[in-house]
Amino acid sequence: MKIVKIQVLRGPNIWSIRRKKLIQMRLDLEEAEHLPTNKIEGFRENLERLIPSLITHRCSEGVEGGFFQRIEMGTWMGHVIEHIALEIQTLAGMDAGFGRTRETKTPGIYNVVFSYIEENSGVYAAEQSVEIAHALMDGRDYPIQECIQTLKEKRERERLGPSTGSIVQEAVARNIPWIRLGRNSLVQLGYGINQQRFQATITGKTSSIAVDIACNKELTKKMLDDAAIPVPTGDLVIDEEGLEKVIRKIDYPIVLKPLDGNHGKGSSINVNDWEAAKIGLQHAQTYGAKVIVERYITGYDFRVLVINHKMIAAARRVPAHIVGDGEKNINDLIEKENLDPRRGYGHENVLTEISVDKDTNELLEKLHYTLESIPQKGEIVYLKSTANLSTGGTSIDVTDMIHPENITMCERISKIIGLDVCGVDIMAENLTQPLKESGGAILEVNAAPGFRMHLAPSEGLPRNVAAPVVDMLYPQGKAFRIPIIAVTGTNGKTTTTRLIAHIVKNNGYRVGFTTSDGIYIQNTMLTKGDTTGPISAEFVLKDPTVEFAVLETARGGILRSGLGFSYCDIGVLTNIKEDHLGISDIHNLKDLTKVKRVVLDSVKKDGWSVLNADDAYSMRLMPDLDSKVAIFSLDENNPHIKKFAKEGKITCVYEEGFVTIKKGDWKIRIAKANNIPITMEGKAKFMISNVLAASLATYLYGFEIEDIANSLRTFIPSAALTPGRLNIFKFKKFNVLIDFAHNPAGYEAIEDYLKNVEATKKIGIISGVGDRRDEDIKECGKIAGRMFDYIIIRNEKHLRGRAEEEINGLIISGIQESGRDVSYEIIPKEIEALKHAMSMAEEGTFITALSDVVSNAIDLVQEYQNKEILEEGKIM
Repeated sequence: MKIVKIQVLRGPNIWSIRRKKLIQMRLDLEEAEHLPTNKIEGFRENLERLIPSLITHRCSEGVEGGFFQRIEMGTWMGHVIEHIALEIQTLAGMDAGFGRTRETKTPGIYNVVFSYIEENSGVYAAEQSVEIAHALMDGRDYPIQECIQTLKEKRERERLGPSTGSIVQEAVARNIPWIRLGRNSLVQLGYGINQQRFQATITGKTSSIAVDIACNKELTKKMLDDAAIPVPTGDLVIDEEGLEKVIRKIDYPIVLKPLDGNHGKGSSINVNDWEAAKIGLQHAQTYGAKVIVERYITGYDFRVLVINHKMIAAARRVPAHIVGDGEKNINDLIEKENLDPRRGYGHENVLTEISVDKDTNELLEKLHYTLESIPQKGEIVYLKSTANLSTGGTSIDVTDMIHPENITMCERISKIIGLDVCGVDIMAENLTQPLKESGGAILEVNAAPGFRMHLAPSEGLPRNVAAPVVDMLYPQGKAFRIPIIAVTGTNGKTTTTRLIAHIVKNNGYRVGFTTSDGIYIQNTMLTKGDTTGPISAEFVLKDPTVEFAVLETARGGILRSGLGFSYCDIGVLTNIKEDHLGISDIHNLKDLTKVKRVVLDSVKKDGWSVLNADDAYSMRLMPDLDSKVAIFSLDENNPHIKKFAKEGKITCVYEEGFVTIKKGDWKIRIAKANNIPITMEGKAKFMISNVLAASLATYLYGFEIEDIANSLRTFIPSAALTPGRLNIFKFKKFNVLIDFAHNPAGYEAIEDYLKNVEATKKIGIISGVGDRRDEDIKECGKIAGRMFDYIIIRNEKHLRGRAEEEINGLIISGIQESGRDVSYEIIPKEIEALKHAMSMAEEGTFITALSDVVSNAIDLVQEYQNKEILEEGKIM
């Protein structure tokens, strides 16, 4: 067996619209194709011994142990690998759960698809599941625990922290889209102009001044003291002389902590003698020269969480500890405590495993203990000096026990410091009494307080503290999405996208759109190239200036990574024609339809799918779509149009020379086609079809007929605005047309247009694209033979693994089958082919260059056009 390719799907895809995060592994079973599991001796026993938890997999049998029943009956290794990949992720704390294994049309080649939680972990699970299968087939041992530990480590490096993750989960529950910005915990909620950002628990609304204040413990303490908030007495020191002065003033016990420290790093608490104080000073100064020395306040460590200046939750924090039983030593008690199923590696569980470090050893030394010491029964031995959950501490929810005065005080503190998300650390005997009565004090105020202690306390009620953060970022009624119109299909996608974007822009929106030419914000190209995939869609959706997105969405990006958005308001399918068949398991139009429908399946239920009634495969999708459907046609008498009319539904048609919206039998004419420049005076039927799609989509969104009409009349085709889309360059003796047509349907559209073009001679410059089927290349040659009087065959820039002679042979074969005696010649280089065509052009010649790459051709023709203009100027 070998892995051919691993793809990471991050958005709605051909396997699932709802399950966006999938690994798709292309697997060649090789000799294992002839070895189902029931023919491999001991396979079931070895697998069950290695991963016994697979007993829970019900598989198609629908009962516990169903997967093992399939193993005994005999199943193929791709299916086994799918289940192994899912289970090792689950054992590493990532319950994925969804899987599919399907054989491709190539015997022995399978697509193994399974869900993942963290991307790198999912890829590793794919690789290791194959290694495990190899080991089982060979009867070898496999280090399963090492694999699971590696998965855990990869998960911890990649995953969002508990606080960030909880906010994302709350957003997802509200259907708010999110994008991770970079590899850390910076996250964008919402799209475009309606986005909000946060990192951990610092939001885009958090004041930077407030964060600076909170990080300056001395300034925080002074501001609280000035506001009559109880704080411990103490001062700032930088050396032993200063330390001695403060101790004389406040007496023992004391606390030492670095001025700029966090998470308890560098802190020493309950220090009772001079030697320990000096050691504490040295320890604190490893994190910064300035050290806070305060009177040690006895009591319990509490954290109060305030969000948007309202108290949300409170917890009592307990440092990591063990309780003696009079028999086991401290090391054994730590191991026993770590067996608690609530404890796990990193942040995988409610509690974190307790590790032994320098802090632990120093605390034990103060008690004159070592790890081999045996504490008395019931004796509590603290193993950490701070109560952080990340070092093994526990938390007890006390939200419902806090006194109203303490609530008011904490809410005041959040406003005094200016933090929208604020953690107030309190040392007191309890929070049921006002601090002035209990003798407690405010120890610190934290920007970016952790949520884990409140989300999953070891005792007490869990609190959904992420909800008020999302409430603050998106108050009721505030939008979090921007309108999205997604355009897919075989031909006409780019022009339809540009038309829609033009209409949207003319209606006052700042629009971002993606095309096969580049990414645009308004009309400014920001990125050049084929930008029709998910990364380009995200580019637009991440732009904080964009108010409306129009996204050309091609098959390649859908197959490679899925969609770059979760939902769209309107999905437009221009048509489904033969193109790129025979690639990525897309062998016929039925396969291609499955890819294109991903866009329509992503349309919101109250949104619209716009379909081409003249395209048979597009219309086959209509009964299965969850959204509302509207259709367009070049023929008012199209049976589907007539059926929609009887049902009172909305359509857009070309009738009596007009682009017309129909509601039942009512007609609303938008504009006469010959007044719409992109249609070439109504001669280019395929452009009229694009106009119908764009007009219908924008009408359904809610734009006025008059505004749509004005926009269509002001959309002037040009090499700059619509490169490679019916670009016509006029010369004194001849004209040149450059178009992107590169498949049979595109050639037929040009053929239909050229029927309306009067010319003394029609010269065609054509090429075959290497990644098309033989029959498609041949068909292009056949159509060219019908529409041109003379043909120049050039070589495509990207042969994609084919020989020039092979492609040219297919084209020539097609020309010869056209039924016309057409002369042709081969000129390999595009530039030379164009130069030759223009040099041989007679009065009234019409040259057509059809190319998959148009930029070079456009540059050359414009250069010749400029020369002709200059020469005419000299003569005059």
